[in-house]
Amino acid sequence: MTDRVLILGGQGRIGSSVRQDLIAHTQAEITITGRHRTSETAFSPQVQFLTLDLADQDGLRSAIASHNLVIHCAGPFLYRDASVLKTCIEMGVNYLDVSDNRTFMQKAFAYHEQGAAAGVTAIINTGVFPGISNSMVRQAIEQLDLPEKIHLSYGVAGSGGAGVTVLQTTFLGLSEPFEAWIDNQWQKVKPYSDRETIDFPEPYGKVGVYWFEVPETATLVNSFPVKTVITKFGSIPDIYNHLTWITAHLFPSAWLRKPQNIEYLSQLSYRMTQISDRFSGIGVAICAQVTGYKGNQPVTVVSTLVHENTAVAAGAGTGSIAQLILAGQLSKPGVWPVEQALSTELFEQAMQHRNIQIYLQTNPLT
Repeated sequence: MTDRVLILGGQGRIGSSVRQDLIAHTQAEITITGRHRTSETAFSPQVQFLTLDLADQDGLRSAIASHNLVIHCAGPFLYRDASVLKTCIEMGVNYLDVSDNRTFMQKAFAYHEQGAAAGVTAIINTGVFPGISNSMVRQAIEQLDLPEKIHLSYGVAGSGGAGVTVLQTTFLGLSEPFEAWIDNQWQKVKPYSDRETIDFPEPYGKVGVYWFEVPETATLVNSFPVKTVITKFGSIPDIYNHLTWITAHLFPSAWLRKPQNIEYLSQLSYRMTQISDRFSGIGVAICAQVTGYKGNQPVTVVSTLVHENTAVAAGAGTGSIAQLILAGQLSKPGVWPVEQALSTELFEQAMQHRNIQIYLQTNPLT
C-alpha cells in the first residue's frame, strides 16, 4: 500500500520545506492544500494540490480520510483550535504539526487519551525549535545520571528563510508575561528580557539572546526531572534584537494583541529582512546546555547545531519524524511532544541521513 501524506498549508515556507524533505527521503504520495494555488508552487510527480479551506469541515474530513498521515503546517497556531487533530483521531489517521504556541499545545494534549485509545500517533511541535531542539535536550540529558537545569538558546539570522507567518508568531509572543519553571516553581517572565550573550558555533559566534516563550518551556518540565528550564531567543544582526526589545517593552500590551497591528509589524519586518538576509544569511544556531551530575561529578553537557537555512532545518525536523512513522519505526499512540516520542537513537540516525551535524560535549563544572 502506497503511503499518502496530507500537508495542510503545504505552500508556505515551512510546509514547502516539509514537502521537499518527504520527496527526498520517502516514496509517499503527497497532497498539499491551500485556499488557492500560488504561482510559485511547483510540483514533482509525487505531489498534487488540493484546494481546501480548513473551515470546510466536510472537505477536511474527506481529505483526511484518503491519507494515512496528516502534517499540519497552517499557522499561526495561536489562532487554531485542535479540530484537525480531533478529526484525525476520529478517523484513525496519524498526525504531526509544526505548532509553536503553548495555548494550542494545551488544546492538543487534551486529546491524548482519545488518541491512545484510537491507536493514533500524534506528535506536536515538530520542526527545528520546537522539534529538533527537544531531541537535542533529550540527547544531552541521557548523558547524565541526574539533570538539574536546561538552558536552551536559539539564534536566527534575518528571516530564517521563513515567511510572514513565523514573524507573526514572534510578535504574538511579546504581548504578555509567561510562566517559566525556575528553581522548582513557576515564575512569571517578561518576553525579551534578561539579555545573555551565547557563543554559538561559527559562523555566528556571540549572539544576544532573551527570554522567549516556546512550547519547550512547558513540555521539558513534564518530560524530565529538572529544577529549571530557560528558553531564550535572539536575532542576527543585533539591531533586530533592539527593535524587538523596544516592541516588547515600550508598546502597550493591548496594542500588541490586536491582529491588525501584528500583521503590520510582521509585514514591515518581512520587508526589512528581505534586504538584510543578503548579508546576514537565513540560518539557525541552537545551543542546548544541560547541567547536572554524572556519577558524583557536576558537569554541563552542551549540544549545538548550526544550519544555513532555518526553514529547511524545520522541514528536516518534521520530515524525519514523518519518515519514521511511515516506515513503521515510530509508533506511540497518544498526543506527545517530540522529546517523549522520539528516541535519541532514531533522532541521531535521521539527522545523519540529512547531513545535519549535532555536536555533543561534556564539560566538568569547576
